[in-house]
Amino acid sequence: MSEQGLEDAIAVVGMAGRFPGAEDVAAFWRNIREGVESVSFFTEDELAAAGVPAEVYRSPDYVPARAVLSGWDGFDAEFFDYSARDAEYMDPQQRLFLEVAWSALEDAGIAPSRAAGRVGVYAGASLSTYLLWAVGGDPALLQSFYAMDDLSLLLGTSGDFVATRIAYKLGLTGPATTIQTACSTSLVAIHNACQSLLYAECDVAIAGGSSVSVPHGVGYLYREGGAKSQDGRCRAFDAAAGGAVGGSGVGAVVLKRLADALADADHVHAVVRGSAVNNDGAVKVGFTAPSVTGQAEVIGEAIEVSGLDPASIGLVEAHGTGTALGDPIEVAALTRAWRRFTDERGFCALGSVKTNVGHLDSAAGVAGFIKAVLAVREGVLPPSLNFTAPNPAIDFASSPFFVNTESRPWVAEGPRRAAVSAFGMGGTNAHAIVEQAPPRGATGPVRRWQVLTVSARSAAALTASCERLADRLADGGIRLADAAFTLQTGREQFAYRRAIVAEDIAGAVAALRAPAPGPAAVATRRPVAFAVVDGEVDPALHRACLEHEPAYREHFACSERDALVRVWESWGVRSSDPQGTDTVVLRVDQPDPGRLLADLADLWAQGVDIDWTAFSAAEDRRRVPLPTYPFQHRAYRIRHTPTATAPTAPDQEPEHERPDLPTPYLAPRDEVERRVVAIWRDLLRYREIGVDDNFFALGGDSLLAADVVAELRDGFGLDLPMERVMAAPTPAEQAELVRALLVERVAAMTDEQARALVEPGAALDHGQAP
Repeated sequence: MSEQGLEDAIAVVGMAGRFPGAEDVAAFWRNIREGVESVSFFTEDELAAAGVPAEVYRSPDYVPARAVLSGWDGFDAEFFDYSARDAEYMDPQQRLFLEVAWSALEDAGIAPSRAAGRVGVYAGASLSTYLLWAVGGDPALLQSFYAMDDLSLLLGTSGDFVATRIAYKLGLTGPATTIQTACSTSLVAIHNACQSLLYAECDVAIAGGSSVSVPHGVGYLYREGGAKSQDGRCRAFDAAAGGAVGGSGVGAVVLKRLADALADADHVHAVVRGSAVNNDGAVKVGFTAPSVTGQAEVIGEAIEVSGLDPASIGLVEAHGTGTALGDPIEVAALTRAWRRFTDERGFCALGSVKTNVGHLDSAAGVAGFIKAVLAVREGVLPPSLNFTAPNPAIDFASSPFFVNTESRPWVAEGPRRAAVSAFGMGGTNAHAIVEQAPPRGATGPVRRWQVLTVSARSAAALTASCERLADRLADGGIRLADAAFTLQTGREQFAYRRAIVAEDIAGAVAALRAPAPGPAAVATRRPVAFAVVDGEVDPALHRACLEHEPAYREHFACSERDALVRVWESWGVRSSDPQGTDTVVLRVDQPDPGRLLADLADLWAQGVDIDWTAFSAAEDRRRVPLPTYPFQHRAYRIRHTPTATAPTAPDQEPEHERPDLPTPYLAPRDEVERRVVAIWRDLLRYREIGVDDNFFALGGDSLLAADVVAELRDGFGLDLPMERVMAAPTPAEQAELVRALLVERVAAMTDEQARALVEPGAALDHGQAP
């Protein structure tokens, strides 16, 4: 067959994930390439601590194995403006997918607030075992859930909100669609995202899936003939195959039309040449059984869509669950589909990531997709594990496939290509074909000195970001100008900032690793006032600026200082009223190219907005993958009490530390403030809350606001209008509102009613209580 061009190709421009034994995609690839099996085996003490009954884990059929995530309950709630309570009520599947989606966009060099065009989200998650675990151990919480009197748990655990939560928190306006097709969920999501891009429903798409089981570190009961392995290992396509082991994982990719990605100077990890989705229908043994016909048809359709000859595909990342029934059906379906195009035998490597990380359910498809993308990008055929002898029901000898059992260089005559399959229980099948990214052309001229900008939402995260960036630059393979461009245009700009000016990688690494003064949060969008200095211009500096600063060359027409002013204005910095207390004064003096960039870095670090796209317009820069945001995790779980009568015991102190807020902590000063703070602490789940802390800065939202109002009404016996309470977003302001309403109420009472209102010894305010 004749191969088609790249007109309808989709670029994979970003990836992120959390997988068993791997905190990120780089570690995931390292484990796959080196043949690491990331399955954990648990001791009886660990199983007992996880709540597994002794009679269960001591059963001879119990397999104490699972592929788990480290820190599965960790989440940076403050980064996403969630309260501790909302974080506790949110399924870890959705928490982690939120972080992974953010990281995938950063890997693509896309800042959500500055994304060009509409960004869509296509994603799904597994059944919320976190919800089952939460309500199963707490009858009061179960009753509250059934009564629908607390939407927080429903919103936090329902799969309906996987995609829309991402769209809301990241401010994305493209389609936000939750996909639910069991094991094929995340590959179906990728297919739908590709279709959405081709139909111009969005310009960027996030696609993926999440599966995190709770309780986390537990095994399962083996049943002969079932889908679970007897020994906790997946032996895909092997004679001893007996099923897979379960696992948890989260993955997301960012996709764009290839033409757009190349025009935008994006880094392209790989290209999707074609994909397809179908269903088996009723022509199979049962609802959960696979179908040769259904799988062969979806594979053949993806090949037709791609316009490629399957003889050019060097790797198939199979569904590969390692079952006696499923593996032979999958190879038979692949062979049937490929035989329409090629008669060659034994040339294409076959593998399954489930042998490394177990079956990740809704995240299985994206895990296999990311593995295939990495393989074509890196030029390595990774090994499929636990294979010693072929399943006798599989006719490998007459098929195009062989099981690859060792890591080897991938040598191809043309672009490297891989295919990925995911088949969902219930019959929804997905198949995609990815190709090595087209080569990038030679780079053009850039400035001699580069400005690297790093920002974060906390001092600790800023320090970690600088360290991670320094390590990545020191590893080599990245042009400093490209790193600077990616940081300037492809990252959100937070209040904790650091900017450095460097001439080369070594200087940048040294500056990033050098001790820096303790950072403080800065106000953003600060105004600037120009202080133009008269006097003679140094001709040497003028010549140097003409040589090294393209913006100065462009704007130099009359005086040197006028040219400098125009340069600043072209970079988005305009002079305003110098009287404002928040105004930054910019001295416009000599046309020194080094001083110009140092001033630019300083302005940005002080909170001044810079038009970085205009700044780099005259240079040939590209986006490159850089370390993503270092989320500051805290553990969040709904806590069961020993009596299991409430999610938290009345006398149990909230366990979460107060977030890093711009307002200093100020303790309650009187009884009213203490009671208001106690309500906030119970609802927001923070150990300490200051009277000047802002409700919304603590992660409060409209649902929690309604709870606060209800508690204030019950606690003080007052009719508190919602709008008045929300107009007073700190405990101090709400306490003042309560006092005012109490005074109004008492003023309308008789003396006897007033005395009955206040209990002896419980004065509400020093000298102000009625």
